[in-house]
Amino acid sequence: MEKALEQWGKLWEEFYNKFTSLTTIHRIAIAVLFTVLTALSAQIYLPLPFTPVPITGQVFTVLLCGILLGKNIGALSQIMYFTGGAIGINWFSATSAGIIRPTTGYIVGFILAAYIVGLITEKNRTRISIIYGMLASIAVLHLCGILWLICLLRISFYKAFLIGTVPFIPFDIIKAYFAGIIGNSMLKRKSR
Repeated sequence: MEKALEQWGKLWEEFYNKFTSLTTIHRIAIAVLFTVLTALSAQIYLPLPFTPVPITGQVFTVLLCGILLGKNIGALSQIMYFTGGAIGINWFSATSAGIIRPTTGYIVGFILAAYIVGLITEKNRTRISIIYGMLASIAVLHLCGILWLICLLRISFYKAFLIGTVPFIPFDIIKAYFAGIIGNSMLKRKSR
């Protein structure tokens, strides 16, 4: 696993060196790539019978996006993801589109999550800053999701927390862990 991460880190270092010298158009193209990766990770989903929100692979992609692309390009990729689904591209979980859905708050939270983890890790690229960035991002992402569930389903904060956050915390921590390992490995390579 470590050997694979090291090779991936070398590839990332080459890519990042080229990325930092790219024009705005090229950076937007990279944002589009992460938009598509977010859409693909939305198709890795597990519906749960007690909540309208499925478990997806998106949190991993969003956190990795923020770490690797930084606050602006990372957030831009998630804005494009939200906008695409809002205008009818069927790339939300279960290949669906539209914004009047239980997961809309989380999708809006993706924008903030990518921005926050990017902001924190741009300033200080240590393992601890990545952990703080991820925890802050997950908290904001879930807050957006809870607030949307309250409005859409007309339920209490407590009920929204029970169905919209509690079941997902272990999975989001695992996704954050792996995004952190990969992101930290790539950032270490880049900073050499």
